[in-house]
Amino acid sequence: MSNALALSAVSAVLQSLFNTVFNQPSSPLGSVLVSAVAPDIVQTSISGSASAQLRVNLFLHQVTPNSSWRNMGLPSMGSDGTTRLNSAPLALDLHYLLTAYATQDTEAEALLGLAILMLHENPILPRSEIRAALTGLPTTAPLFQVLSSSGLADQIELIKIAPSTLGREEMAWLWTALKADYRPTFPFQVSVVLIQPQLPTAAGLPVLSRSVTALPNAPAAQLQVQLPQGENVAATGDTITLLGTSFTGAGNIALSSQRLGIQYPAFAPAAAGANSLTFVVPNDPANLPAALYDIAVLFTDGSGKVLKIAKGLPLAPAISPAPAPAAAAHAMGTLVSLSCNPQVRPNQTVSLLMGSFSAPAQAFTATTGTLAFQFTPALATGPYLARLQVDELVSPVGVNWSSTPPAFTGPLVTV
Repeated sequence: MSNALALSAVSAVLQSLFNTVFNQPSSPLGSVLVSAVAPDIVQTSISGSASAQLRVNLFLHQVTPNSSWRNMGLPSMGSDGTTRLNSAPLALDLHYLLTAYATQDTEAEALLGLAILMLHENPILPRSEIRAALTGLPTTAPLFQVLSSSGLADQIELIKIAPSTLGREEMAWLWTALKADYRPTFPFQVSVVLIQPQLPTAAGLPVLSRSVTALPNAPAAQLQVQLPQGENVAATGDTITLLGTSFTGAGNIALSSQRLGIQYPAFAPAAAGANSLTFVVPNDPANLPAALYDIAVLFTDGSGKVLKIAKGLPLAPAISPAPAPAAAAHAMGTLVSLSCNPQVRPNQTVSLLMGSFSAPAQAFTATTGTLAFQFTPALATGPYLARLQVDELVSPVGVNWSSTPPAFTGPLVTV
């Protein structure tokens, strides 16, 4: 998810893309100034100049809730009215005016044509392009030091651009309200920006037992991932079994995560038979972080063509027993520090659940296996069942099933 700087980040990315279009050596228009301010500010700066520099201005004139995401998950509180149970994302659509300023015949039309063509050819902004634009901002740009940490490139939804339609009355009213003279303008919309507050939340403990009744039916003829017995997530070093048909001759296994941009090097399976295939999850903490991975079973036919069968693998984080997690009193509450395997990346959402309390990880800027969490207010003294959550995956816990009732055995952190 993005943070509150995402709106500024969208404008900065668009401004960077327009600069690339207009200020390239082959541009027939020469030097073009690309700005992102209100039209009345532009008018004041060019007022009285008969030969002002060619200019394209980007103006965010309206922000509206995204209708598709609006009811995905509303913020909720516990029965006491103060305990936050979740932090639902704020989903926004951004509405822009793209305006061309010129003093000679046909120049404004040329500016507008090049800009609209760029938007048409880039209806979806790739994550790599967003990162490159934000990290490559000139040092003279406002907020250049912090926009790269907005999280815009790593949010779940990609940034999409679509034309908007404003009628004559809407356009006339808008320019009247702006107190600026109308210039050739193209309206468009950017969606969706997902802003999620990083606030502590409360979470329930894992369910120890379930009572499920199933009606008999023929098994589905599809590829299935079989995790270690009793687990619903995988860990590094686990042996994973794929059940299906025609696995004989499988050459390699490949793991990939589109969201994290990971394409892990292919490795050989432990065994491949007619109806099953097994492989061991590599123990590579820095290069294979906790995430939901696509599994690709690679085959090669006689022509050398690679064939794939894909399925998902939830690789969960684990709290490392050594060094042991530590909890200490802090001026702002309780500070808990721990190590994890595999490591986590800055573009992942990380939080620690201590019993029914939750806190986000303190900021980190590089892939790391050492994390700190600030709980406010301070936690009461005593042992807590600790669970590390990375994105949607939660670290497994130990359970003593022989006791009555079953009891959690760890990992425990004592405050």
